[in-house]
Amino acid sequence: MAGRRPFRDEQHLYQSADDTWWALSSPDWLEAFSHHPRIGERAAGWASDEQSEARTASHKIKDELVKWNGDYERRFGHVFLICATGKMADEMLKQMERRMNNEPAAELRVAAGEQAKITRLRLERLLSASPEPSRVK
Repeated sequence: MAGRRPFRDEQHLYQSADDTWWALSSPDWLEAFSHHPRIGERAAGWASDEQSEARTASHKIKDELVKWNGDYERRFGHVFLICATGKMADEMLKQMERRMNNEPAAELRVAAGEQAKITRLRLERLLSASPEPSRVK
């Protein structure tokens, strides 16, 4: 991303992020995934805000998330990724259950797509804090 600077505008930044992300290899994606907290577990920073609905879930839903997180990781070898912003814990749990039926290669691409959504939201958040969001460096 740094080599693509300067960015003409926000859209150029977002497109550069997407292009960079999708040009990476599976091991690169897995490395990125490894830095994400599990849904429903203690998270810090922006991940805490993004997963806030999971923190307020019932004990039953939290227990289910723990179980399904483990099942998911055993099946796919990486943490379950979902763009959690605005999603209730039970919705994330249903998505996890549904995605367990995916083939590993297909699920890797689904998880990568979720990471791309997370990245976009975080870039938008960074720019909204910038005094001059139209001048992306």
